[in-house]
Amino acid sequence: MLLSLWRRWRRWRRGRPFWGGFFAVLAGAEICALPLAPLKVMLQQGIAGIPSVLMGIVMIVLGLTAWFSPAQRSLAGVLTTLIATAALVMSNLGGFLIGTLLGILGGGLMFAWQPNATARHPSPEPQSPTPTGTTPTGTTAHPDPQGAQP
Repeated sequence: MLLSLWRRWRRWRRGRPFWGGFFAVLAGAEICALPLAPLKVMLQQGIAGIPSVLMGIVMIVLGLTAWFSPAQRSLAGVLTTLIATAALVMSNLGGFLIGTLLGILGGGLMFAWQPNATARHPSPEPQSPTPTGTTPTGTTAHPDPQGAQP
């Protein structure tokens, strides 16, 4: 039972950009949690903390989008990278640089992920053998290169 669950988990995880989404969710949680921290930790207070919460929530949603809709991974990766870069300026130095770095890493991993290559490309069909004495272009081949010269 446990082995079956582990195999299903591995199959699910490998069929999508798991690590990119994971880092995006972590980055979003980091950026979103800082405005909710005590005032001694925060750099911005009040209304200026709202963009931090919104950017964090959007990054979490983009990470989950990469998990549950892998076809949208390119858009989610680009948007995650852009939001993480914008968070550097708008949100407590992007979660004290940790959130920005995790967001850029996650966005890059989401954008670069490709489905399994063996599932996309069918096996090549066997080519028909060329008749003896001819080249693939149809011209006659000389079996002895020395005999071709006068």
